[in-house]
Amino acid sequence: MDLGTCRRAFIQALGLGSVGAAILGAAGPDSAAAQGAPADVTDLDIVTFALNFEYLGAEFYLRSVNGQGLKAADIDGVGGIGTVNGGRQVPFSDTLVRKLAFELAADEEAHVRTLRAGLPDASRIGRPQLDLDFAFTFAARSAGLVGPGDRFDVYASDDTFLLGAFLLEDVCVTALIGSAPLIRDKANLMVAAGFLGTEAYQAGAIRTLLYTRGLINQANAISNARDALDGNTDLDQGISGDQSATPGFSRTDANLVPADRNSLAFARTPGQVLNIAYLNTTQSPGGFFPQGLRGRLR
Repeated sequence: MDLGTCRRAFIQALGLGSVGAAILGAAGPDSAAAQGAPADVTDLDIVTFALNFEYLGAEFYLRSVNGQGLKAADIDGVGGIGTVNGGRQVPFSDTLVRKLAFELAADEEAHVRTLRAGLPDASRIGRPQLDLDFAFTFAARSAGLVGPGDRFDVYASDDTFLLGAFLLEDVCVTALIGSAPLIRDKANLMVAAGFLGTEAYQAGAIRTLLYTRGLINQANAISNARDALDGNTDLDQGISGDQSATPGFSRTDANLVPADRNSLAFARTPGQVLNIAYLNTTQSPGGFFPQGLRGRLR
């Protein structure tokens, strides 16, 4: 099946899903419960959940590369259009980082359009309210990158931009893995796999640049801060060697591909993803989504 055929099947499946005929559903109540999602979660719920984060990523990257966010035609929908706090053009000095940033922006913009095209008009959410300013500062303070009263300007340089991208991108990868068991329709699963591949390539490129630029301690601090929001489990991995994954690694070894002993990337449940998005452990709206996500999984 080529990409065009797959995308058409995806759109058709979600259109039918609006009347309950071919929506994404849980593989079973136990599967949904294991992912921290409602037992009756549907494809529509999962795609809407993902669209919230694609809005976030697209607005961050687009504003970083050209100072402007998504076009008006790409942000309307149920709930109206939320405001975006922050975001401005980064004064990139490294050509490679700049080129990656433009590619990330184009990818996320296309993801928004693909997901929106697959959702019925009556279910297509508008862009939620987003914070692209203080949320990064709060996260940086939590990670110890800046002092408790200091501001972290994610748009100040190539390095700060990459650290902000790292904060977001690894979460997208693990969220997509976590949603896979909940997907019933194979056409939708194929699209989700395509999204996962893109996000994983992006995350790998960001991790590699952080490592080569000597930002190992900063990235690892962000990883630890994310882990603190995940609960009692030690899931997240920084960009230097992860001893829990591969015995014998030292913390100076590169860990550009975070994986377990079986070389498998880990998954996050919707609840764990929400904790990071809201920057708290109570799943209360805040952080990057001051008024919360839109849709059932919020």
